[in-house]
Amino acid sequence: MNQALRNVRLGLCLSLLAVLAGFLLGGLFGGMEEDLKDGLSAAATEVLDEVYGGDDAAAQQVVGRAWTYHKRAHMHWGGIGAATLAVSLLLGSCVRRRSATFLSAALGLGAVFYPAAWLLAGRAAPALGGTAAGKDRYEFLFVSSAGLLILGTALSLVLVARSLYGREASG
Repeated sequence: MNQALRNVRLGLCLSLLAVLAGFLLGGLFGGMEEDLKDGLSAAATEVLDEVYGGDDAAAQQVVGRAWTYHKRAHMHWGGIGAATLAVSLLLGSCVRRRSATFLSAALGLGAVFYPAAWLLAGRAAPALGGTAAGKDRYEFLFVSSAGLLILGTALSLVLVARSLYGREASG
């Protein structure tokens, strides 16, 4: 078992890092929620005239959506981190070493960077004038990390199913 876990150690560590990031962000919310929200409002206020045309209601709407992106990052880090941790353990237990190593690492990278993209987009949105602009700024991070998660999970499903239902498993 030790060697099986060593084969997927990078993915396991990255997945655990994602879970930790979710817990830490949740802790920040618990201890500093108002400060974080005030920071988002301050970023919008700095550009109120030039970006929002002086429309404070529009700025505060963006601030509210930006805060939703922060909460999304928190939830995604925990959920995706836990899911990729489980898939990496499965890969380590029944998939060939190289495939397991590669897929586990891809999943771990996706687990760390996809939620980070939501947090970064949320942090940027008030100063940019909208959440769409925040997502556009980090589009490469969204697309690449989501791609790692989707493709990594799909390939993991195929390889795990092949291992579990293949000829050698039926004997």
